[in-house]
Amino acid sequence: MEYNPIPVPSLKAITLTHVRYPRGDKIGHFLAWISLIPVFISLGGFVSHFFFRRELQAMFFALGLLISQIISETIKSCVRQSRPETCALLEVCESHGWPSSHSQYMFFFAMYFTLTSYLHQKSTGKYIVEIISWFLAVLTMFSRVYLGYHSVAQVFAGAILGTFLGGVWFWVVNHVLIQYFPMIEESAFGRMFYIKDTTHICNVLKFEYDNARAARKKVSDKTN
Repeated sequence: MEYNPIPVPSLKAITLTHVRYPRGDKIGHFLAWISLIPVFISLGGFVSHFFFRRELQAMFFALGLLISQIISETIKSCVRQSRPETCALLEVCESHGWPSSHSQYMFFFAMYFTLTSYLHQKSTGKYIVEIISWFLAVLTMFSRVYLGYHSVAQVFAGAILGTFLGGVWFWVVNHVLIQYFPMIEESAFGRMFYIKDTTHICNVLKFEYDNARAARKKVSDKTN
């Protein structure tokens, strides 16, 4: 009786977290972690922010990043530009490379974050945080080239597109959508989940600090 082996399908990794680097390359290892910053921002940053802060500005920030990624994937599927030849070793040749989604994500984040800090934050340390966000964006862009996932042209295309979309979305949110923030706050959804907008407060940290102290003093006075 002839034996016919069952064909084994080829396996494919999820490209969002499938980051490889040359074995023994310490710089590559470091840049591989840098390349995962968009994942950390999305899961660790915005998800935790929703649970603990419920800020409308941050929610629309996250929505803008999602829209930006959809635009990036749409452009990729239309242009269909191949990744560098190293894609075979990295097992990512099935996906397209122009523009770089990682670069687009990080430069969108840096642009929107900088504009938000400039417009709404009055703390003296905001410039340091802004510089760090741009530094991480550039480092992420470099990591994608160093690790072989993208060409220089692809990461620069992502950076330019992300910066542009970040600026445009910031304008849309803070000149068009912001007028609906009070309505969202007062809606059944807003009241149920304690959704709020604090962009009209000059120094949110000081405001919360003063209110926390006042509340504690009030409780202390009642007990005494």
